[in-house]
Amino acid sequence: MTLTMPPPVAGHPTGNRFAWLPYAAAAWAIGYGALRATWLVAGGPSFGPLGTDLVAVTGWWAVALHVAAAMVGVTLGRARTWRPALLGAAWLTCAAIMASCALLLLDVVGFLILDLSPAFTLAGFLSRAGAFTGAVLLHAAALAHLRRFRGDCGRCGRTRASGGPVPRWARIAAWSAVAGCLVRLAAQVAVGFEGLPLAQGLSVLIFEGGFLLAGMLLPLALVHQWGTVWPGWVPLLAGRRVPRLVLLVPAAVFAIGLVGYFGVGIAELAVETVTGTFESDGRYTLAFFWTAELGYWVWGWGLGLAAVSHHLRTRRPCPHCGR
Repeated sequence: MTLTMPPPVAGHPTGNRFAWLPYAAAAWAIGYGALRATWLVAGGPSFGPLGTDLVAVTGWWAVALHVAAAMVGVTLGRARTWRPALLGAAWLTCAAIMASCALLLLDVVGFLILDLSPAFTLAGFLSRAGAFTGAVLLHAAALAHLRRFRGDCGRCGRTRASGGPVPRWARIAAWSAVAGCLVRLAAQVAVGFEGLPLAQGLSVLIFEGGFLLAGMLLPLALVHQWGTVWPGWVPLLAGRRVPRLVLLVPAAVFAIGLVGYFGVGIAELAVETVTGTFESDGRYTLAFFWTAELGYWVWGWGLGLAAVSHHLRTRRPCPHCGR
């Protein structure tokens, strides 16, 4: 006797376990938006030399963005049928919020290399982290909507099985990330390293080591066998499975950070290029910034796509459907 999966059923119970997510996203957006409105009316904390905590979407536009996020969250929670336009609105809102807190990448890097930027302020960091948390909640709510109405399984909502070989697109993405990193390095080589603190303290060594690991080793580990099973040359761990979060957490953090931060940077650079307002210091030219920032951006997209593939292949099968 052969077992076959039942056909997809619109609105199956997979979304019920996560029915709280849209309302959590809406509540967070209302609270954060109200906080920003209060800062605008009564005055907010000092954000140091930068003078701002958010970029791209600031002021009352940031308040309006979180009002929109709250409306999308509530609508997702009340939806009883498949709403692709609503899903698109949710992810566009997430992208706008992510862009607004793009400076969070600098905070994270500062924490990792144990050397916070002189422009760092605790208030700015907490504000950006708050915006990012809201975007993650809204994304999770949108994903739950997708799985509830388009998934096959009544428990997990998945449409494809875990495991399997590494797809070609994932390998292309990983090597694209490596290429993006190398392009960034090549741009620096072209202008030289004079004036850069390459040998000034432990933080710089950590940064340079992390730069190479995140740009060369991490993307390839996501699409090769030695990224799932420790290779023979690793003492004590050889032959054991690599915990999936060891790769997925840094990959997700840096992919989101690179895409968001340099996406905003490229948009600003495009405006400066078109309007002729770019000012060069004589060393770092317009061509340098276009090359370096596009390299970073490709690096982020490639790393993110490779991480998605690694997640799909290494997640535990659903005990209900086997996917």
